[in-house]
Amino acid sequence: MDKFEDGLQRRPANHQPMTPISFLERAARVYPDHVAIIHGNLRSTYREMWRDSRRLASAFAAQGIGRSDTVAVMLSNTPPMILAHYAVPMANGAVLLSLNTRLDAATLAFQLDHAETKFVIVDREFSTVMAEALKLATVKPIIIDFDDPEYPSDAPAPKGDRIGTLDFAEFLASGDPDYTYSLPLDEWDAITLNYTSGTTGNPKGVVYHHRGAALMCLNNTIHADMGKHPVYLWTLPMFHCNGWCFPWTLSVQAGTHVCLRWVRAGAIYSAIAEHGVTHLCGAPIVMSTLLAASPDQKRPLPHQVNFNTAAAPPPESILQAMAEEGFHVTHVYGLTETYGPSVVNDWNGAWDDLPAATQAAYKARQGVRYLSLSDLAVLDPETMQPVPADGETLGEVMQRGNIVMKGYLKNHDATEKAFAKDWFHSGDLGVMHPDGYIQLKDRSKDIIISGGENISSIEVEEALYRHPAVAACAVVAMPDPKWGERPCAFVEIRDGNNTDEAALIAHCRSLLAGYKIPARIMFEELPKTSTGKIQKFMLRVRADDIAKDR
Repeated sequence: MDKFEDGLQRRPANHQPMTPISFLERAARVYPDHVAIIHGNLRSTYREMWRDSRRLASAFAAQGIGRSDTVAVMLSNTPPMILAHYAVPMANGAVLLSLNTRLDAATLAFQLDHAETKFVIVDREFSTVMAEALKLATVKPIIIDFDDPEYPSDAPAPKGDRIGTLDFAEFLASGDPDYTYSLPLDEWDAITLNYTSGTTGNPKGVVYHHRGAALMCLNNTIHADMGKHPVYLWTLPMFHCNGWCFPWTLSVQAGTHVCLRWVRAGAIYSAIAEHGVTHLCGAPIVMSTLLAASPDQKRPLPHQVNFNTAAAPPPESILQAMAEEGFHVTHVYGLTETYGPSVVNDWNGAWDDLPAATQAAYKARQGVRYLSLSDLAVLDPETMQPVPADGETLGEVMQRGNIVMKGYLKNHDATEKAFAKDWFHSGDLGVMHPDGYIQLKDRSKDIIISGGENISSIEVEEALYRHPAVAACAVVAMPDPKWGERPCAFVEIRDGNNTDEAALIAHCRSLLAGYKIPARIMFEELPKTSTGKIQKFMLRVRADDIAKDR
């Protein structure tokens, strides 16, 4: 027998399942009086947050919720959403499903059924669409209404009707604050379920496990530079990849959650100034919102604020403008299947003396793997060999490690396809630079093939963003009888700016090869998801229609 195995087996004294629940318990013991949650006029300490998490877990357990039962929440970034991230898995190993609050009733009904949902907590802001979804759903979950006492008086819409049989505040109060909660039997146990956007067919249910969630918390703490007691503003929806795992991450360093129901520039600047916010996350559209704020909405930043951005690669012009405003931007990249960000643009101090535009170009790259991601590569999907690290040769970005999902719920074929040949296939096309940093060039489905030449939609978008009048843009393939496809651009103009199609085409011609210049530029509002991602599949349909009318 191996001498390092003889009598040295795993046992409870030396091996416990990793779980983010333990981070909250520690924070409550070490910093019980530190403010954990700010929501309007409400303040909760870590002692209170830990007590309420156990109460909520106890209340669910008393209703018979057990291992692998699904509890869904239709909530904005409010205290119950934070509590649910801890309480649901503490309730005998149940699994949390955070529903996207911008989905239509039919999609919500599909997710409720597919997940076999037992309970749903519904914020009254979303009760109307949820009532429609529940009529369409086959499952008949118990509904808990959340009536937010801090619901703003200037809300764009009044609260909807109550649709449940239970009230959240009363349900919470019914629980035992000394409840003996459940740790996972195994760190591979599911902790949450997240659905992909479902741009083609039904969305897929991505399953996270306790180990991956715990490791993501440690990764986030390190890569987002979160020191002791960070103050985190919830500009990122918690339903999106479980808020990139930040609902759990904040407990690592006993940070403060600052709740935010709607992303508005004035509210963000006020929160930063009033609460000393140190960190926030979001898609590039959030940065654009901040940069476009009127002078009366802006407030002086009390210190440098760390901003983690992902989704579409941020335009160099926006990165440079954010730095000038006092935000330190960290560019990250990931997918729902990787718990959110799994790649970070780790900044090299040697780049500090480079010209601003060059720095922005470096920062636009996606970067290198998170510490807990075992491997990150750009491979030829046919041969599964690495492409040359020349910054030019396209391949598919692939990953593997402990922060990759368990797989897709009840979808064996999709899981096997995603994990083919022992790698997670992202579907993103990119290059590997000589220094080991990856850079996305497109989604495989977004690459434009014109006359046999590949055109990166991202490269054309970046050229458009360099025009001062462009606030947001997206480029997709448009059918062309001669070339097969040509780029078609959709553009939103900054307030107070004017330009036209001819001017933007001339601008692109100064930056791009002739075959990459958009055939058409349309000025209209871009369709976006709730997390700020531009819905290119809708623009492809629009481009097809434009081509037919030409």
